[in-house]
Amino acid sequence: MRRITEWLLLSALLAGGVMVAAAADDTMSPPKVLTVTREFVKPGKGGAMHDKAESAFVQAFARAKWPTHYLAVNSLSGKPRVLFLTGYDSFDAWEKDAKAIDKNAALSAALDHASAADGDLLDSMDGGALTLNEEYSLNPGVDIAHMRYFEISVYHIKPGHRHEWDEGMKMVLKGYQNTDMKWACYEGAFGFGDGTFVFFTPRKAGAEIDGEAAQDKNFMSAMGDEGMKKLRELSAASIESSETNLFAFNPKMSYVSDEWIKADPDFWKPKMAAPAAKKPAEKSGNQ
Repeated sequence: MRRITEWLLLSALLAGGVMVAAAADDTMSPPKVLTVTREFVKPGKGGAMHDKAESAFVQAFARAKWPTHYLAVNSLSGKPRVLFLTGYDSFDAWEKDAKAIDKNAALSAALDHASAADGDLLDSMDGGALTLNEEYSLNPGVDIAHMRYFEISVYHIKPGHRHEWDEGMKMVLKGYQNTDMKWACYEGAFGFGDGTFVFFTPRKAGAEIDGEAAQDKNFMSAMGDEGMKKLRELSAASIESSETNLFAFNPKMSYVSDEWIKADPDFWKPKMAAPAAKKPAEKSGNQ
């Protein structure tokens, strides 16, 4: 991906719109709280092997008709890993969901059994929680059930330089206010370093990534030379580091709502191929 400047990269990522949501409609608003669990698989233990292990969790939640759903995405860049994303209206809702699972003996036992099998495939795992930053979001909401990829960009802001970051974000928001661009911004709450901002950009296909060059050009034209100069200065002053990776949605590891499945059944719940018909036995001449 092109990195003209950190802020220009950010503006390109924001253009696609985001996010995963706990509720399900054609257009979904981003959840207030987003929990993220990362599983780093051992070499040679990913693919179909990990899909099978994770399907036990999906089946356990499905049998329990659990109301909370989650989306799994596989890394296509960086260290091999899977992210499990779950949205909640609040931390209180997250707590209540966890307590309800604990009280459900059958579900808890099934999850414990699945965790033991899945653990043999993992090198490590961790987790954290993000909160929606509405001030830095613009017209959030997207038909996530028909997306196939996430570009996930993580920014770490220099201590004491939130003001420069805030000023830069306001410039980006103003630059896009009269367009149909959509995005949501999340800020680290637990399990992330202070001053961490995470952006999720959904993609239907790789062709959308190919089109980022035109987005860069249009954004620079709208900002003008003076505006771009100011963004570069704010970038240098406020951004300590950043990293962007590409992830693919994994329907086999995801526990999604019936609405998502109905919206795109061929992807979320594809029909099993019919077994090949057996050839009739040849008749023996001695019969």
